[in-house]
Amino acid sequence: MIDGIKAVAFDIDGTLYPQFRLNIRIVFHFLRHVKVFYHFARVRSQLRRTAPLPNLFRYQAVLMSERMKCSTEQAAEVLDDIAYTGLKKYFTNIKPFKNVKDAFANLKAAGYKIAVLSDFPPEQKGEMWGLKPYCEKILSAEKIGALKPSKYTFGILAMQLGLEPQEIMYVGNHAKYDIVGAKNAGMKTAYLEPLWRRIFRAHLKEADVSFKNYRHFQELVL
Repeated sequence: MIDGIKAVAFDIDGTLYPQFRLNIRIVFHFLRHVKVFYHFARVRSQLRRTAPLPNLFRYQAVLMSERMKCSTEQAAEVLDDIAYTGLKKYFTNIKPFKNVKDAFANLKAAGYKIAVLSDFPPEQKGEMWGLKPYCEKILSAEKIGALKPSKYTFGILAMQLGLEPQEIMYVGNHAKYDIVGAKNAGMKTAYLEPLWRRIFRAHLKEADVSFKNYRHFQELVL
């Protein structure tokens, strides 16, 4: 293991399961609500540049209401129906990456704290493929009040674990939000490298560790 690491924290979407499996399942849902998803993406982009908020969900609904020309309450209801509760059913048959559960079990057995920090509600993924019992903390950036790559959010993760940032390795699949964000907060990072980076040897220099699958991850960090 990398020297000084006492905990390993994971992103969820695209990190614990293949993102394409969700994208395939929601294609018709997305096309039916393409305008909502377009506005939602623009609002989320704005929120990533916003200071920590006492109620991110409320401010998000305000921004959506301005774009959709409706009340804040209507915008919040639409978001829940389409982007939150409305997506939950699509996770039912999605399987995680191979060897994810083994990685969690082996990290736990080796004495490391395990955590999850996701921009979207972890409860949206139901039982989270049986990974919850291994986790010390399961955190939502939205409830914290700031989306990744905010240093504030990663700081709250460290505080919740009772550790210094440099004692945590954050694992993710998004270069900017996961790896650069965690790195800027003082954490070590492990990057689930996409195929194109491996083919073109375009390795992400900010990552302390890059891996292609969870067997490889365990070989590198355990």
